Amino acid sequence: MSFMAKLKRNNSRKLNNFYLNLAFEQAKINLGSTRKNPSVGCVIEKNGSIISSGITSLHGRPHAEYNALNKNLNFKGANMFVTLEPCSHYGKTPPCTNIIKRKGIRRVFYSLTDVDPRSKEKANKVLKQKKIITKNNLMKKFGKNFYESYTRQHNQNLPLIDGKIAISKDYFTISTKNKWITNEHSRKIGNFLRSNYNCIVSTAKSINKDNSLLNCRIPGLEDRSPDLVIIDRKLILKKNLRIFSNKTNRKIIIITSKVDSKKQKWFKNKNIKLIYLKSMLSKSDFNQIFQKLFVKGYNRILIEAGLTFVNYLVINKFINNLYVFSSHVKLKKVGYNNVSNKFLKKMKFRNKVNINLGGNNLYKEKII
Repeated sequence: MSFMAKLKRNNSRKLNNFYLNLAFEQAKINLGSTRKNPSVGCVIEKNGSIISSGITSLHGRPHAEYNALNKNLNFKGANMFVTLEPCSHYGKTPPCTNIIKRKGIRRVFYSLTDVDPRSKEKANKVLKQKKIITKNNLMKKFGKNFYESYTRQHNQNLPLIDGKIAISKDYFTISTKNKWITNEHSRKIGNFLRSNYNCIVSTAKSINKDNSLLNCRIPGLEDRSPDLVIIDRKLILKKNLRIFSNKTNRKIIIITSKVDSKKQKWFKNKNIKLIYLKSMLSKSDFNQIFQKLFVKGYNRILIEAGLTFVNYLVINKFINNLYVFSSHVKLKKVGYNNVSNKFLKKMKFRNKVNINLGGNNLYKEKII
């Protein structure tokens, strides 16, 4: 291959990745809010200009490709950049390949092959019938990370379970002086992070102590607060907590092993559902809990609790990724933990997220 041919190919690859990256930015908008359907982003380019874009709608339908193409525009000869292989099967809606063919798209570029067996590796064959060129595996590594929850739900019938904690520079998670360990910038990003999940799991002990709302308090994203699941083995939740007085459409589920008719009636009047399990002590018990949540449609779960519970889930290999908000301040004598922080120190925090938190740092560490 000549030098000019290589240069042209490299420039073409960079341009394709540029458009696909924009499609991923679209997909991020509804991540965690499309139920069991993946959040997909789509960008349409024609003659070097973006003429349309689309994302998977809230609750999973319509799909991104349909939203991008269902407009009164001339798409003939345009290129489509989409984060996931377009669906080619009939479900509750017609396949996206239908509208792609009908609108005269010339080429389709996408990152990952769909893991859904109804569409897996079929788009190429379907679109080829209309002489539409397809190319996949663009930004493949990024795509695999982005669709980790979608892949797990199809290949393993399991939810993605991530954790979030805040620590001081000397690895403490609790301060005897201040409620917060990290700064306001970290707390805002923590609130935003919640919007990428459809379920938060915490413990009664943690909520009783902090009187936390565990919602998304970002302007414009208030309605994106995930449903809340509380592990309350002995039914010790206080009745005067803010989560019970805060008016919201989110669901609250309490998982307990104790029967208390008075409290049960009180929770029922608050439209709070209780799930009873005989035991909540072993790894198999918690495996049952997460399976039940998965069946209910929770495929992206964020753990927000004290270090004791997070430590237990890490040791028993439930948590996939752990977000660690690290303060630049040492707590020294005013800091403490309820459990050993050895597993935190072993991480050494190599995977720093590129974001300015005013002196704090955010790490996303792969656990399993």
